[in-house]
Amino acid sequence: MTSTFYCQALRHGDTGLPGLRGRLDDPLTPLGWNQMWAAVEAQAWDVVVTSPRQRCAAFARELSDKHHLPCYPDERFSELDFGLWEGRTLDNLAQESPQDLENFWRNPWRYPPPAGESMDSFSTRIRAGYGSLQQRFPKSTVLLVTHGGVIRLFHHLLTGSPRGNLLDFSVPHGSLHPLNDWTIRESIPS
Repeated sequence: MTSTFYCQALRHGDTGLPGLRGRLDDPLTPLGWNQMWAAVEAQAWDVVVTSPRQRCAAFARELSDKHHLPCYPDERFSELDFGLWEGRTLDNLAQESPQDLENFWRNPWRYPPPAGESMDSFSTRIRAGYGSLQQRFPKSTVLLVTHGGVIRLFHHLLTGSPRGNLLDFSVPHGSLHPLNDWTIRESIPS
């Protein structure tokens, strides 16, 4: 156990399914499992927290079992709800709703997915989840198994990057992101 809170976020691996997966509950492919195991080689944590989606939770449970770590699912770290765009490919959306998609890429706070979760709501639950981790595990090293959108939002919240750059931050499948290496702000910017 560490003397201070330390958290790393791991994006789930490949599911082999195209499109915006959001709240869909897809399993990992063999490639996805390999990506995640490769990312955690020679790493050590005290606790694992995971999105309850199986593309995150199945790996988190196996890792926890292998290393005898506690594992806690937390809905707050689920991916953005893409509403009517769930399961749709970007190519399909670009053909059917080019302006809506362009607006979302340019400013997701102002233009959320139709019938989807607003970025303000997404940001509120991620902030609450992160604050809860800090309070619940103040002297622990935490692995958070989550999604690309969650990690992109963390990057924005913890570095103060411009809102328009949110989707520019690269988060490949099976990538590990040390959250504490970003500037943690006393008051996380909106």
